[in-house]
Amino acid sequence: MLSDSEKRQLDEQGYLVLPDLMGPALLAEVRARVEELFAKEGEKAGAEFKQEPGARRLANLVDKGEVFERVILTPRVLEAMAHVLGKEFKLSSLNVRAANPHGDCAQPLHADSGALADERGYWVCNSVWMLDDFTEENGATRMIPGSHRWRRLPPPDCYDPQPGEQLVTGKAGTVVVMNAHMWHGASANRTGRPRRAMHVYYTRWDKPQQQYQKALVREEVQRRLSPEARRLLALDDAANDEVSSRLSGMSGFMK
Repeated sequence: MLSDSEKRQLDEQGYLVLPDLMGPALLAEVRARVEELFAKEGEKAGAEFKQEPGARRLANLVDKGEVFERVILTPRVLEAMAHVLGKEFKLSSLNVRAANPHGDCAQPLHADSGALADERGYWVCNSVWMLDDFTEENGATRMIPGSHRWRRLPPPDCYDPQPGEQLVTGKAGTVVVMNAHMWHGASANRTGRPRRAMHVYYTRWDKPQQQYQKALVREEVQRRLSPEARRLLALDDAANDEVSSRLSGMSGFMK
């Protein structure tokens, strides 16, 4: 499903834009469920992972709606993940971040989970699902294409514009697959409306999940999952349990 040019884009630039991947029906369904959860969880929203001044968050979404079970199995996104991470990978976390209107929600440049490529290569890859249009004014993700190949982290508290920096803009329904070793960070929302994004984050099989799915996903949800989904969540993998349960709940920069 990925063309040679799309694979080269991931290899060389570190990201790939997939316009309208969600389609109108899925976009509407995800938006509706996200707003229901924000209303239901109130001030506790995002508490399973992290809460953030200037933005609203949701976490542990596989446990919170059948639509999210479908999201994690999106074939084109999984193919892109396999291209970056290799054939053996798993879901690390599934969250939503909504940048508040006129909110001070800019992030410093970072690599997700503070990850550096190791002797086996890359081990974190994210996908940013645009639930609203991403514009230059409303908190779109800034990134430095190619920085995933540098094998170093950005300096601490790096908010200033950098040479080669780009803003990733697009219409709602677009999905951006991003090698999460690439330097990136959300910009500030200077508009009067929230800017919502869903982050479907994967990691190589031998690394811990950011949110330990086996502990977070309720038994009744686990029972209805397909074998493919169970494997992607590492629900039946004993080797995953010790390292992921030990590190579950550790926060790190994710948009």
